Amino acid sequence: MKILHLDKNHELLLNQLNDLGFTNHEDYTASKSEIETKISDYDGIIIRSRFTIDKQFLDAAKNLKFIGRVGAGLENIDCDYAEAKGISLFNAPEGNRNAVGEHALGMLLSLFNKLNKADKEVRQGKWLREANRGLELDGKTIGLIGYGNMGKAFAKKLKGFDVQVFCYDIKANVGDTNCTQVALNVLQENVDVLSLHTPQTSLTMNMVNREFINNFRKPFWLINTARGKSVVTQDLVDALDSGKILGAGLDVLEYEKSSFEDLFKVDEPKFRWMRKGKKSNLPEAFQYLLNADNVLLTPHVAGWTVESNIKLAQTIVDKIKAKFC
Repeated sequence: MKILHLDKNHELLLNQLNDLGFTNHEDYTASKSEIETKISDYDGIIIRSRFTIDKQFLDAAKNLKFIGRVGAGLENIDCDYAEAKGISLFNAPEGNRNAVGEHALGMLLSLFNKLNKADKEVRQGKWLREANRGLELDGKTIGLIGYGNMGKAFAKKLKGFDVQVFCYDIKANVGDTNCTQVALNVLQENVDVLSLHTPQTSLTMNMVNREFINNFRKPFWLINTARGKSVVTQDLVDALDSGKILGAGLDVLEYEKSSFEDLFKVDEPKFRWMRKGKKSNLPEAFQYLLNADNVLLTPHVAGWTVESNIKLAQTIVDKIKAKFC
C-alpha cells in the first residue's frame, strides 16, 4: 500500500510505517490541485491541517482506503462522503488530550493570578501588588461543555483542587468520578468557569453567543481550547466589556482558517495590517482581545507539545496497523 504524507509529522510515523511494509511518499509543497492529479496512485493519506479534503478531492482519490489525520478533529475532511466511499478515517485525540488538559489548566491559573499582566508590568518597572491580587481556584465550580477525550483530560487535571466539576454533553452517561454530568441549565446556573471541549459541528458553530452567555446566572471565566468558531467574538467582547465574562483564555479564534495552520496567511484585507505593521484593518472585536489585560491568547497550541507530537504520530500508526496489518 502506498501512502502520501501531506504534512510533516514526527519521524516515527514514517519510520514505523516503512517497517510495517508501507511505501511512503512525501509532498509538503504541491498545491491541492496538483495533489489531486496524482492522488489516485495512493491507498492512504496522512494529513494534519494543510487543506480541506472535500468531495472533489475524494472523487479524484479513486483508490483511497484511509485518511489519517494527525490531530483530534476531522472537520477539514468531508467525513460523510469519505465513509460513503468506504474510506476509513483515523484521528488521534488520544495523542494530545493530556497536553490540552494541561494547557487549559495553565490558562485558567494564569488568568486567575494575572500572571501575563503582572509580568508585563514588572518588565515596565511597575510594582503593582494590590492591582495584581489573584483568585484561588479552590471553592470554584468548573463547567465543561463536551466530555470526550479533551474534557476528561481537563477534569483529571482538576482533581488536585478543591473544586466541583460539572459537564454537559449531548451523549448520555459520560460523567465519571472526576466530573458530574448535568443538564445545560444546571451548568449555567452554577459555574464560575466554563471550558469548551467540543468538536466543530453544526451544533457547536456560534454556540457561545449573546443568548447563551446571558443564560449564566453569574459572571464567569471562559476557556476555549476547542474550536474558535464555537464562540461569536463580538458577543464575547460585549460580555467582557460588561463584566458578564470576567476573563477569557483563548487558544483558538473565530478568525482562524479551515487549515488551522496560520491565522494570518491568507491575503485578506482585514489582516494586511500584519504585514504592514499597521492595525487599521484589524477587526474591532479582535483588537479588543489583543488589548485586554483579562484575555490570554495562544496560537492554537493547546495540544502542541514535544510529547504530543510523538503520541499523535504513534496513535495514527497504531490505528493503521490495527486495520491493515
